[in-house]
Amino acid sequence: MRTADRLAVDCRAVTKTYGEGETAVLALRGIDLEIRAGELMMLVGPSGCGKTTLISIIAGILDRTDGNLHVFGADVSAMKPSARTSWRRDRIGFVFQSFNLMPALTATENVAIPLLIKGSPRKEAMARAEHMLERVGLANRRHALPAQLSGGQQQRVAIGRALVHEPQLIVCDEPTSSLDHETGLSVMNVLRETAAAEDRALVVVTHDARIFEYADRIARMDDGRIVTLEGGTRASAEAYQRVASPAAAQHA
Repeated sequence: MRTADRLAVDCRAVTKTYGEGETAVLALRGIDLEIRAGELMMLVGPSGCGKTTLISIIAGILDRTDGNLHVFGADVSAMKPSARTSWRRDRIGFVFQSFNLMPALTATENVAIPLLIKGSPRKEAMARAEHMLERVGLANRRHALPAQLSGGQQQRVAIGRALVHEPQLIVCDEPTSSLDHETGLSVMNVLRETAAAEDRALVVVTHDARIFEYADRIARMDDGRIVTLEGGTRASAEAYQRVASPAAAQHA
């Protein structure tokens, strides 16, 4: 199989149920989705439709209830917990909507965490982290603690942390929600450049219609299902802006 034809993510009839019995909530209702290596896929749709659940399963943070899932050929659900932790550490970069920065660490130290966990020498890890902060426009804030940073700056630190160890799959939950227009586009350029490699892929959950043009494809979700899947041209971006949720329209 040619590299360009590789599947980064292959979801087949994936479901997720929270709870049991009468209180059970079916969050995903049979997701079929292929994401190719080198692709930037965006997931859009109303709040509560299952987007964050889906990317959390793809990233190995949550278990699926049923169905099949392979990420770059690996059956994540079949891994033992220790193997899955190592796989997620080495192969996945996750940008959380809530940032999840360590409050006692500087911006550089936060970005360096994935490298230090992998065993990189501290000096090397810190140098690579500083370079990543330059790429996301925060070189002058490298010594700042999270409490000394704005929400948008914290988001950029979180993005730098997700990218610094060059993971195969980058998964982002609302990566531009705290950023102004210019900074958001700058960050998307960094993310797009990273995902363009044929041995990587990027999945972005977003309500931000301003960044739809960066997508190779856009999957719209509703009620735990993927209801449409289109190419990520400007024309489709405008179409999605029209049909996106009221929250998305307000955000745009």
